[in-house]
Amino acid sequence: MTRASPLLAACLAVIMAVAARPTLAAEAPFEPGLMRLAEVLGSLHFLRNLCGEKGDQWRVEMEKLLESENPDPERRARFIASFNRGYRSFSGTYTQCTASATEAIARYMKEGETLSRDIASRYGN
Repeated sequence: MTRASPLLAACLAVIMAVAARPTLAAEAPFEPGLMRLAEVLGSLHFLRNLCGEKGDQWRVEMEKLLESENPDPERRARFIASFNRGYRSFSGTYTQCTASATEAIARYMKEGETLSRDIASRYGN
């Protein structure tokens, strides 16, 4: 669980890169990646708390993403739905921290870091 710092740094890089882009009327090519990142943050929010991390670190990261994107109400609802889908996908499966939950955390941390890095490198300024 010590990999939180690289993922947080990558999330912040995405937030800064995406926040600097101009507003587009059509869906941006990075939109699916951002929605997946929101889902990953929701999954991590559930799993990391289940496995002993107490607090709202991953929900706060989601709030930062929303703040930087400043989405219209419809897009905001899609972000929130993605976060909630990630949370619910594990809340119905796990009631205690298990080896597979720990493995899921590791995979989602890696995926979140990769998503953040890819979005920032492809679409950042």
